[in-house]
Amino acid sequence: MITTRRTTAALTLLVGGALVISGCSADRGGSGGSGSGGGDSSSGTSNATITVAHEQEFNSYNNNTADQNAVQNTVVLNNVLGGFWDFGPDGGIEDDAEFGTVEQTSEDPLTIQYTFADDAAWSDGEPIDCDDLMLTWAANSGKFTSTETDEDGNPLSGFSSAGTTGYEDMNTPECAAGDKQATITYAQPFADWAGMFGAGSIMPAHIVAQQAGVDDLIGALTSNNAEQVAALADFYNTGFIGTPGTVDADNWLSSGPYKIDSWQAGQSITLTANEEYWGTPAKTGTIVIRFIDATAQAQALANGEIQVARPQPAQDILAQLQAIGDSVKIDQADEYTFEHLDPNFAGVMADADLRRAFALCVPRQQIVDNLIKPVNENATVLNARFKLAFQEGYDQVVQASYTGQYDQPNIAEAKQILDSKGAAGTTVRIGYQTPNQRRTDAVALIKASCDQAGFNIQDAGQEDFFGNGLAAGNFDVALFAWSGSPLVSSSASTYVTGGGNNNGKYSNPQVDQLTATLLTQTDTAQQDETIAQIEKILWDDVATIPVFTFPGLQANSTNVTGPSFQPAQSQQTWNDDTWAVAQQS
Repeated sequence: MITTRRTTAALTLLVGGALVISGCSADRGGSGGSGSGGGDSSSGTSNATITVAHEQEFNSYNNNTADQNAVQNTVVLNNVLGGFWDFGPDGGIEDDAEFGTVEQTSEDPLTIQYTFADDAAWSDGEPIDCDDLMLTWAANSGKFTSTETDEDGNPLSGFSSAGTTGYEDMNTPECAAGDKQATITYAQPFADWAGMFGAGSIMPAHIVAQQAGVDDLIGALTSNNAEQVAALADFYNTGFIGTPGTVDADNWLSSGPYKIDSWQAGQSITLTANEEYWGTPAKTGTIVIRFIDATAQAQALANGEIQVARPQPAQDILAQLQAIGDSVKIDQADEYTFEHLDPNFAGVMADADLRRAFALCVPRQQIVDNLIKPVNENATVLNARFKLAFQEGYDQVVQASYTGQYDQPNIAEAKQILDSKGAAGTTVRIGYQTPNQRRTDAVALIKASCDQAGFNIQDAGQEDFFGNGLAAGNFDVALFAWSGSPLVSSSASTYVTGGGNNNGKYSNPQVDQLTATLLTQTDTAQQDETIAQIEKILWDDVATIPVFTFPGLQANSTNVTGPSFQPAQSQQTWNDDTWAVAQQS
């Protein structure tokens, strides 16, 4: 069976998490689709196993650093690391009352009170408290510098963070070691206060302190003890990075319904129910996440090797899923993920004229027509970054920021620019993660078009692009997707100077200033006006070229209940704690 829906969620709350390469508790269930095993344990958790596919292998327990912030980690950590909120069924923010409560106690100055649940504890028994919140703030605030400097002599941040948005506006949290309650005041208004300290952002502070040899983490941070902060930052940044096949059980603790149990390098990672979890227990005892290329997921689902798949959309993959028949439920919906081309401002594309010439020859409409419309006949070229085509306000933002100059390739104008600069033959290496047939095809289309203008486009795809290509700046143009949510300011660190997600090293003081303004605005109309101003500058600078919004595709066996398409960056495992093997009648 096939179900199709259109996501229209829109929030005035903006951030929560940076983009990744949410009251009452959420209704996290869904109808679906054969796992193995059965029978309930005394805790209400069955002894069954459900297997889900993901394309890329897990690599870090800390998904918050600039280098490790990726969906491949999110898929594993969704219900391993908790927080005060998470993304709900429509991709919006939903509070997690089992983890704790959040209350605004003052508007001027903006003051927020966080209260951890009394019985909230890490899987080793250590209470979750002030120390953990303090570390999260410190690691993402950008206020703790390293002894190392950049090429201009400016001190680098000690902690690596994918995004400091929101945290950088907080004053030091007011709480003491062991406190279950903390108060945070903001130095200036911040629209997104309800989207801070979410699931996955809070790491075990006692582990970081122990491994860093620091007895008093709060004291080290509040006094900014350079030596101790450096030790804390070093372990936080690198100590949680995984070695394929090895689970660091002593350090990779759980604060959610599941814990990481085992890892077969290149094959799978296994989650088991966290028996120490204080909240609602997971329905299924074991979740196996198998690393399977998108092109092989439909066959694995048909063979019963997996029960849940979320491959990147492609015409042949959709056809394979449809051919399985009624034993599989297929969901198609708009997704808060968009494909884009990012120039590297530290290389040949630092030249604004070359960036413009490149944008003029990229066949965006042909890419959509050939590669995306077979999956989503209503697909269109994307002309914004902060707003996706299905979101309210998109048309108004585009009308105010984009003049249509890159709708279709203009080979003659692109060639004229290259010839006038004596730049004919300029090599442009397009980097992306392989294997990915759709992106390989997209690069081929770009080459066929841009080589006519005088560029020499090279396919620079590599299997470790996210680890050793993108982060290392080993590309001229990067082709990949940002996965996000309706939280608009999750894009903040992507386009500001020095932002954790700013892999292309783009910098424009106007964008920095406008982004800062956006983060203080609570009125949707004002937000859209500011976004339009930012978008116009991004187009003028050719800072990045949006291509299309992902048409989401997910499928599950009808012998499993619970899997449900969610459009945000949490991906297919967002509610895996509610999955169960269907009872056979």
